[in-house]
Amino acid sequence: MSILNSLTKRSRLNSAIKQTKEARKSEGNKADYLFKKVYEDYADIVQDDPLRAEALYFWGHALLHQAKTKIGEEALNLYRDAILKFAFCLTLEPNYLAAAIDGGVCYMDMARLESAAKNSELYAKAQQEFERANSIQAGAASYNLACIHALRGENEDCLKALENARDKGSLPDIQDILNDPDMAGVQDQAWFIELLEAQNKKQEEAAKASKEDAAETSSEADQDQTETDA
Repeated sequence: MSILNSLTKRSRLNSAIKQTKEARKSEGNKADYLFKKVYEDYADIVQDDPLRAEALYFWGHALLHQAKTKIGEEALNLYRDAILKFAFCLTLEPNYLAAAIDGGVCYMDMARLESAAKNSELYAKAQQEFERANSIQAGAASYNLACIHALRGENEDCLKALENARDKGSLPDIQDILNDPDMAGVQDQAWFIELLEAQNKKQEEAAKASKEDAAETSSEADQDQTETDA
């Protein structure tokens, strides 16, 4: 492929990604039209092109978000299509982290949509995808795994996953965790409360230290300016 052709493909991929964001903000027939258009663009880009893995990921990403706007079998079909795109992407680029995480998200969403049992194959496949993501980047999907363990009532595994997410810097904000319906079943557990309280204290101390450092830096700058003026 020529450099010019590659640059053209990159420009088209960037445009398709931008249009996907527009589709996500739209509703109804307009959204469906925009999604269809970007799918055609992604399909063209992946033909004999080194950008195919990236295009496949964003194609799947678009399908995932369109699925969230649908219900029933229409949503399920979109999720299945998204999973195929992520799987193909990972075949081409085995370390494509976002494809592994979003593949797990698709299975989780499908499980909720079908009111699947917590020990169902869908949750098992979601767990496999999140574990794959963690093998690519340690801790990247530990919170997602914690959600699955929480839904199953696996308290010890849930705590370990949350601690791993905390240690690897991928733990969401405390309020987001408290608002997460997947965590509803463990929110009254002593270990859960202790972990969040400790995390909250750590964040407050970090914010205080940062504020003090900023004040000290500002004071030193003022002093240097005063000496310069003198």
